[in-house]
Amino acid sequence: RPLMLMCGEAAVSADTDQTVAPAEAEQLIVALQPRDRAVWAAAIYAGLRSGELQALTDELVDLDTNLIRVRWSWDPKEGRVAPKSRSGRRTVPVPAALRKHLLEHRLARGRRGGLFFGRPDGRPFSNQSLSQRATRTWRAAGLEPIGLHECRHTFASLMIAAGVNAKALSTFLGHASVTITLDRYGHLFPGSEKEAAGLLDSYLERSVGGGSA
Repeated sequence: RPLMLMCGEAAVSADTDQTVAPAEAEQLIVALQPRDRAVWAAAIYAGLRSGELQALTDELVDLDTNLIRVRWSWDPKEGRVAPKSRSGRRTVPVPAALRKHLLEHRLARGRRGGLFFGRPDGRPFSNQSLSQRATRTWRAAGLEPIGLHECRHTFASLMIAAGVNAKALSTFLGHASVTITLDRYGHLFPGSEKEAAGLLDSYLERSVGGGSA
């Protein structure tokens, strides 16, 4: 798997759809400094873009209902900006694997309000600094570094493997249409002839069995 080089929202790789496996994802997060775990976990388990992570405010992280509400992004030149499309404003579920890191981060912050992943002075975190710290830590631990954009692809692959349908995934990713999601990740959805026949057989078996009971 090639190293993803990150620069703001852009990522450069020989393969832009590279992902990491679930066990590897958790290894990468746990190896990080405590202050950096939550932001990388949010990239992997919620699929937020780097600018969305930078602009995420405390009140938009709802750990009572386990939802993250994406309302803003961060532009290096313009500062806080609205999403480029209506679909960019969305609500993303918080799985248990992410919630624990968000909760620990909130407790460590010791304050409410402001940018959830912001610096102590209230400014957004630096993508470059975040990436450099993580890369040094992962290499020291013998792990291959990844970038935030690669984390977003990992989120998509995990959701598909878990059985989330394309329309729901498109909404969580903030894509303008499900066509974008299918063009990018369609190859990851179950769909071969053998898989399709197996799914239909299983459904018919359950239906017939349930009807005869």
